[in-house]
Amino acid sequence: MTYVVAIDQGTTGSTVLVLDRRGRVVGRAYSEFTQYYPKPGWVEHDADEIWTVTLRVLRQACRKAGVRGRDVAAIGITNQRETTVLWDRHTGKPIHRAVVWQDRRTVERCEELRPRGADLVRRKTGLVLDPYFSGTKIAWLLEHVRGAAERAGRGELCFGTVDSWLVWKLTGGTTHVTDPTNASRTLLYDIHARAWDDELCALLHVPRSVLPEVRPSSGVFGHTAADVLGAPVPIAGIAGDQQAALFGHGCVVPGTAKNTYGTGCFLLMHTGDTPVASKHGLLTTVACDAQGQPAYAFEGSVFIAGAAIQWLRDGVQLIKKAADSEALARAVDSTLGVYLVPAFVGLGAPYWDAEARGAFTGLTRGVTRAHLVRAALESLAYQTRDVADAMAADAGAPLALLEVDGGACANGFLMQFQSDILGVPIARPKLLEVTALGAAFLAGLATGVWRSSADVARARAIDRRFKPRMPPAEREALYRGWQDAVRRTRSQVGPPA
Repeated sequence: MTYVVAIDQGTTGSTVLVLDRRGRVVGRAYSEFTQYYPKPGWVEHDADEIWTVTLRVLRQACRKAGVRGRDVAAIGITNQRETTVLWDRHTGKPIHRAVVWQDRRTVERCEELRPRGADLVRRKTGLVLDPYFSGTKIAWLLEHVRGAAERAGRGELCFGTVDSWLVWKLTGGTTHVTDPTNASRTLLYDIHARAWDDELCALLHVPRSVLPEVRPSSGVFGHTAADVLGAPVPIAGIAGDQQAALFGHGCVVPGTAKNTYGTGCFLLMHTGDTPVASKHGLLTTVACDAQGQPAYAFEGSVFIAGAAIQWLRDGVQLIKKAADSEALARAVDSTLGVYLVPAFVGLGAPYWDAEARGAFTGLTRGVTRAHLVRAALESLAYQTRDVADAMAADAGAPLALLEVDGGACANGFLMQFQSDILGVPIARPKLLEVTALGAAFLAGLATGVWRSSADVARARAIDRRFKPRMPPAEREALYRGWQDAVRRTRSQVGPPA
């Protein structure tokens, strides 16, 4: 058995990679699935559709690689975090569409809980009391789906982030598990005790009976049913997408950092084996470590990154495909002072302003489609700078190098502008799907495909390094313009929450 399969279940689609021992991709498949927006600020997925799409691309990738179940040493899973699924323990049917991490329906609930719960949540989970996380989503489902609270109290329902849902389906409904990186995003998990917490469950009115068992990120969680790939295969690695990417980049020592440019933008810095509280609007989160030792990171979560480019394509139809954005951005020398603040679902770190809304600022008669597209691309870099500055303040030192991944990294204009606006080098890998690579490494280390960190390091390769070229005065002037644009979109005046 010489192959490892990585399932990367993202916000807009599912990707499966089949990798050999040298970390080379020998099979790949991808498919999007439906996005539902039932009300402004609400985002939902059909969990059954996620399963159907994921199973299909899993089989397609293996067929393309000429790989059967008996050839696969392990499966690793990485997933959109915080997205919340509740299903019937006996029938395996979801009781409602999945409530997606971007969903803001619990804003009022979070405000109601804040006076008595914000400090408790921050102290035990490293998070802020925000609709982003799973806990208030679970509470909403239990309250609004008829009979759900009673069924949960009787132990009839299962909660899971999407990793738990996929493991349940892959194992034929025999295994209800998650890993610490996903558990730590629920508002229900004490990252110091590394366990579900009764006080947090009571705060959010979530019964312990719905919660999955938490196991280390690298290790055997269960085996697929034989009919999935023709033979049982161990599921041996699970990590939330951002922690998987951190591990995939090899950021396993304090001070190393990566940024993933996906639907959102997520900057993580490894902080060591004890949790460190942020004073500048960042999250403290659990990182994965294949050796089973505790590991932690700072995280800055930007809600809208690649989704802004998707909006240009699908929402306002300024581009036909995402790749067109680079040529349009290069067609003009600047944005003519235009900024896009893509606060379509509020602002994440370091602001945590759920009521902020997106806006173009600085519009004049000379602005063209190219200027608007360039402003959208630049917004990804500016939002990353916001987070990087907060991270440097918390860590006591600026970034020395930023590892990057995600689909938008293929955009050379964006990567150079990111390096310029940060003033630090950017390292882009040959395989941009580092999230999937991290899940594969976790699974392969658990099953002996790779035996050491040196083996894993040999499976990584850098494509290109971008170095800052912009004069510091220009960099800071552009960034001040961005900060002014952000102030105009805020729902309240003042410093970050």
